[in-house]
Amino acid sequence: MDWTPGGGLSGDIEDRRGSSGGGGGGFGGGGIGIVGFLFLLVISLVTGRNYIGSYLSGHSASPSTQQSAPSAGNRPVTSESPQEKRAAQLVSWTLDDVQNTWTKLLPTQTGKNYQRSTLVLFRGRTYSGCGTAQSQSGPFYCPADEKVYIDLSFWDELRRLGGSNADFAQAYVVAHELGHHVQDLLGIERQVRQLSAQHPSERNRLSVDLELQADCFAGVWAHSTAQRNIVHDSDIAAGLQAAASVGDDHIQRLERGTVSPESFTHGSSAQRVGWFKRGFQQGTIAACNTFKTGGAVPPTDSAE
Repeated sequence: MDWTPGGGLSGDIEDRRGSSGGGGGGFGGGGIGIVGFLFLLVISLVTGRNYIGSYLSGHSASPSTQQSAPSAGNRPVTSESPQEKRAAQLVSWTLDDVQNTWTKLLPTQTGKNYQRSTLVLFRGRTYSGCGTAQSQSGPFYCPADEKVYIDLSFWDELRRLGGSNADFAQAYVVAHELGHHVQDLLGIERQVRQLSAQHPSERNRLSVDLELQADCFAGVWAHSTAQRNIVHDSDIAAGLQAAASVGDDHIQRLERGTVSPESFTHGSSAQRVGWFKRGFQQGTIAACNTFKTGGAVPPTDSAE
């Protein structure tokens, strides 16, 4: 992938690696993520009890603590290896390129303006609008504060899962999370939350559709980079390997030796690869209607 390391971090990055973060527990990206949030929401609606409020009060920093917690901004971190510095610069470059791409594409394809997201770099643990963020949960997008959260140590976990941690593989992860931001701006995330509340038995399926669409949106960005000769065939191969490595079936097989499709929340390796390729080949939001197909591996040689 053609990019040049060096320089400062993007103005859309909030660098908290030099601070200790805040909060305990594991709400939001720190443990249960958007899917867990949907589950607590459903239970709260069904029983009439505020499980979300109870969880937040017991497991994460209070709103006043979150608002006043110190932020490192873009100040240099206290210690940073050359490898970590390069990784942070790659995330920064990708963040700007993905957001610049959506700034152009979203109004053209949907009539809606793109609003830039912020990406938070942290180490170990920090706070988010969805509660505590922890490194072991991997990168995630929080719709409550419209921010992406990444601990750069995730690239080691990606390699452990059998994925590539080449530059474009890392860029794919950032683009996927920003795909969730696009869903938020388009109202898709809200619609899924409402449907999950109305149809609890469909919660996992809706989560898979949501995640696969974010993969497809990452492919739409990759389509743009190919048009600009920024990526090459080997880069796309690395991105596909990364997508396959975080498939639910692959992770379940690694962790417990068996696969339970009914428990999938992100989609199988084949689904994740297929939808990324769909976005990459078509380059349009319209090609990414995972909800219409029920997440089935899509055709990649023609638009719907």
